[in-house]
Amino acid sequence: MNTVSSTPAAPALDGLADDLALALRLADAADAQTLPRFDAADLQVSRKADRTHVTDADLAAERAIRELITAERPEDGIFGEEFGRTDEAPRRWIIDPIDGTANFLRGVPAWGTMIALDIAGYPRLGVVSSPAMRRRWWAAEGLGAWTSVDGGDPRPIRVSEVDDLDDASVSFQSIAQWDGAGHLDALVALSRRVWRDRAYGDIWSYMLLAEGRLEFVAEFDVKEYDLAAAAAIVTEAGGRMTSFTGAPSVAEGSALATNGVLHDAFLELLSSAPPLAAP
Repeated sequence: MNTVSSTPAAPALDGLADDLALALRLADAADAQTLPRFDAADLQVSRKADRTHVTDADLAAERAIRELITAERPEDGIFGEEFGRTDEAPRRWIIDPIDGTANFLRGVPAWGTMIALDIAGYPRLGVVSSPAMRRRWWAAEGLGAWTSVDGGDPRPIRVSEVDDLDDASVSFQSIAQWDGAGHLDALVALSRRVWRDRAYGDIWSYMLLAEGRLEFVAEFDVKEYDLAAAAAIVTEAGGRMTSFTGAPSVAEGSALATNGVLHDAFLELLSSAPPLAAP
């Protein structure tokens, strides 16, 4: 695997604080649509062309976010999970109205709205709002990474300083993902090396990493809107997020997020995993 340690350079980020303030308002608008529909008896659920679920709350939340962006940042582009892309622009908002829709429709509270601002090809700002868990996380380049509970006072967050794989706690998201991507052997090797392995799932895993509670999160078959906000928060919290090959991109269909200290060690472990014996 190739290892790339640097995040692409960005142009001047003047006004990023104003963009962050807007992003937090976008999250408020999304919460107003999603939380009342969570665990609702009359929740409307359908399937998209790729057979994944979509609810009336997904659609309403993305519409609300798009309307506010269009009103306040009309020159910016938008890429959302449910309604696709607008024209390309140097600045592009990336939206997942509900990350963890399967949890949402089953009444499991581990889901959240993800909002990111991409500038010069990399997310520089991210907000994750998980109203059913009464939590929110946010970050912008140069402004730190933060969280709050129940809308209370923000507190800064930082990745862990664990520097030995033997002491690492990891979240692998889904066995089926790793198996489908042809990396089940790497997952088994990982589980045998680290201190603890769990599948916390979806956006919550990345936020646990940013808070210093995990050292590793990885997944496959993912899109930019699944990763962009998490990448901004993890990076500003001192961590590192690349594709599974080590490229500094959220557009390659895979993700590897770590506390930074162990990133190269994880890449080496995963790339050198021996094939599993046939059952």
